[in-house]
Amino acid sequence: MVEIGEKIPKVELVDTELRKIDLKKEIKGKSAVIAFFPGAFTGVCTTEMCKFRDSMSEFNSMNGAVFAISVDGPFPNKAFKEKYGLTFSVLSDYRRKAVKKFAIQLENFAQLEGYTAAKRAVFVTDPKGIVRYKWVSDDPTVEPNYNEIKAALSSINSGS
Repeated sequence: MVEIGEKIPKVELVDTELRKIDLKKEIKGKSAVIAFFPGAFTGVCTTEMCKFRDSMSEFNSMNGAVFAISVDGPFPNKAFKEKYGLTFSVLSDYRRKAVKKFAIQLENFAQLEGYTAAKRAVFVTDPKGIVRYKWVSDDPTVEPNYNEIKAALSSINSGS
């Protein structure tokens, strides 16, 4: 599992416009909130992503970018992003390479044997791609502590 103080692994994802995104290159030079979520259009995931959307002005003021990642394909992710007006990147890990590299696989999601989703997880990185905050839940119904995420970004921004 990726730990605090480590650089995020190299991983290529696909955005909602079918562009290949190298996450390490994408976050370079800015603080980033990397939010893995189990599935588009599910209750808690929708709530979480809308809370991130509603916090974007705060994140932007702290030079923080948000990258949401699920194992859903780019097409449902695009519909999800459009329906809820998400103003940040929603990336597809349909090959499940990122969830494996971050070691956050959620096996048998929704009691579907053999279906691997992402655990709900948040990693906050500094402009060099080093993880400064990590939160991972084995329970997909639990939301992260949004105040902790904002505090981590603020701490990076203030140099503490």
